[in-house]
Amino acid sequence: MLILSSPSGAGKTTIARRLLAAEDNLQMSVSVTTRPMRPGEVDGRDYEFTDLERFGEMVEADDFLEWAEVFDNRYGTPRAKIREGLAMGRDFLFDVDWQGAQQLSQRAGSDVVSVFLLPPSIADLEARLRSRGTDSEEVIAGRMDRARAEISHWDAYDYVVVNDRADDCFDRVRTILHAERLRRERQTGLVDFARELMR
Repeated sequence: MLILSSPSGAGKTTIARRLLAAEDNLQMSVSVTTRPMRPGEVDGRDYEFTDLERFGEMVEADDFLEWAEVFDNRYGTPRAKIREGLAMGRDFLFDVDWQGAQQLSQRAGSDVVSVFLLPPSIADLEARLRSRGTDSEEVIAGRMDRARAEISHWDAYDYVVVNDRADDCFDRVRTILHAERLRRERQTGLVDFARELMR
C-alpha cells in the first residue's frame, strides 16, 4: 500500500499517473467521494461518486480503511476492495492527505509505505495552482492555506521527495516502491526458499 501525499499543485497526480503506467502490479485505490464529478472524470475509475447520506452509512458500517473531509467534501478508501486486492498480491497506490495517511498507517501497519511530495518553493506551488485556470482567487487562497498546513506534517511520512523536476521525482518515488517490494517481510515464500537452501 503505497501512499503518495502532497499539497494541492505539488505534482502528485502527475507522478501517480506515471507510476501506474510504468508498474504492472500497481493499481490506484479508487476513493469514494461526495464531491461533484469534474469534466472528464469517470465514475468508478477516478472516484466512486456518492451522496452524503450513503457516505455516512458507509462510515457507520465501518466500510472504510480511512476517510476524511476535505474542502467540505468527504473521501474514503473502501476496505473490502483493498483487502481483496492485497490477498491476490496486488499493490495499491493511495492518493490521500496526511489524515488519510495516518489512518491507513494505524490500520494497516507494515503493509503501508508513505511518501510525501514537497514543492520546490511555496511560490512555485502557487504558480502551479494559478496555471490550472480552474479556481477562483478565494479557492486558491484556501488551497494555499491548506498547503501550508499539510506541509507541516511532512515528518510523519516514511519518505519525503522534493518535486523540483518531474522526471527526477518520478525516478525517486519508483525507486522507493522497488526497494520496499524487496523488503524481507514482503517477499512471499522467502522463508521456505531459504530453509530449502539450508538443507
